[in-house]
Amino acid sequence: MTAGACRVSAPPSGRRRLVRRAEPGTVRARVTVVAGLALTAAVVLGLVVMYRLQLNSADRTIHGQLGTYATQIEQSAVRGRFLQPLPPSDLGQTAQAQVLAPDGTVLAATRSWAGRPALYLYTLPPGSTTPVRTPGGDRMLPDDLSEYGEHATVGGRPVTIITTARTYLQSQVEQTFARLLVIGVPVLLVLAGGTVWLVVGRALRPVEQIRGAVTAITSADLSQRVPEPGTDDEIGRLARTMNDMLARLEDSADRQRRFVADASHELRSPLTAIRTGLEVGLSHPDRAPWPEIARRADRQAQRLDQLIAQLLVLAKADAHQLAARRQPVDLAALLAELAAATPAPDISIELSVPPGTTTTGNPEDLSRMFRNLLDNAVRYARRRVLVTAATGPDGTIVEIADDGPGIPASERERVFGRFVRLDASREQASGSAGLGLAIAREIAAAHGATIVLTEAAGGGTRAVVTMGGTKGADGETTARSVQRSRQNE
Repeated sequence: MTAGACRVSAPPSGRRRLVRRAEPGTVRARVTVVAGLALTAAVVLGLVVMYRLQLNSADRTIHGQLGTYATQIEQSAVRGRFLQPLPPSDLGQTAQAQVLAPDGTVLAATRSWAGRPALYLYTLPPGSTTPVRTPGGDRMLPDDLSEYGEHATVGGRPVTIITTARTYLQSQVEQTFARLLVIGVPVLLVLAGGTVWLVVGRALRPVEQIRGAVTAITSADLSQRVPEPGTDDEIGRLARTMNDMLARLEDSADRQRRFVADASHELRSPLTAIRTGLEVGLSHPDRAPWPEIARRADRQAQRLDQLIAQLLVLAKADAHQLAARRQPVDLAALLAELAAATPAPDISIELSVPPGTTTTGNPEDLSRMFRNLLDNAVRYARRRVLVTAATGPDGTIVEIADDGPGIPASERERVFGRFVRLDASREQASGSAGLGLAIAREIAAAHGATIVLTEAAGGGTRAVVTMGGTKGADGETTARSVQRSRQNE
């Protein structure tokens, strides 16, 4: 019974889908209606033009035949006298004729009109071959009669020859076009509408498949892709663009998940250290070294505070809120202040920055960027860190070089990733979370600058910061896209 119920309910669902597709709001229905109306208008206009052409052609044909009949009548006259009755025409028994004298007297007529008064006036309208009926002729003659008149001179006497015929050629043309309008146009409209409906439906089928695929994609699984039709038309390009967008969203979601997981791990470490120290002290409150426990908790709290501040900077970078306030910055003074404030026991920090070296940016962000680079150099240097600056055609270039072990060429881009540590044990011991270089690059990108790591002279690592002339949102977008593409490589 259940299967039978399902089979019974399936057709209404199919009908509902068909009705939904035929709703005027759908592209398929709108295109079909517009195409059908346009085709109908074109066909009707064509039929009207053809109808007029056919009527004119039929009228010319009849008038030509009536003119030939008038010529035959003129040539049948013998010594100025016309035959009584006038000879019949090839047009049939409906063809009639009268020969009129200038005073309106009937000189001759066909058998059917014999004995009748003049049915037409002798005078023809100027430039016309259509005779004018007399009042009596207008009452006696039918309206659908084809009429022809011409002046002639027979036996030295002027006459007017009138020929008429009642043909069914015009009525046949009218009936033919009436059938085309009543029967042919609706049939053509139905066929054309059905063809357009099928063609548009077939053309829009990939769009419906793309829509269905996009509907099934959720944030829980961004690995799905929309089907590509394999064509180089608008729909094919739309599908490829959608897949490119989904790939970017998947990559962004993956990076966000990794970032949240890494941040949670980093935040948990100092909290765990603080909690562990307190639990140990509370288990032996009389013998616990509380001053030492407090100092350790304070160090972990400082580390936690520093990590939260770094995460906030990265959040601002992702929201494009860095370098919002720009002003001239004295790089010589800023670098000298950082070198003096950086704790570097047994490390010599040397400056070679010309006085008056300036750039434009946010002083706090630039200070954080150079401080992170300087801290990284001091952390790995053996004895010496050299900071130089120069202004050239490409802008201001600042280099921070150390004489440490250096970074392998294959890792020089990866170190700018978030929570990346090449020497995990050493950096964890120093309290680094692996965010310093990532923050430095984000700040550089916000200022339209670039950071590149190379090998220093004599070994070690050299960080080259190029602060070019490109500033503002465009420069930030370009620098950010270039640096992230390097990270992806």
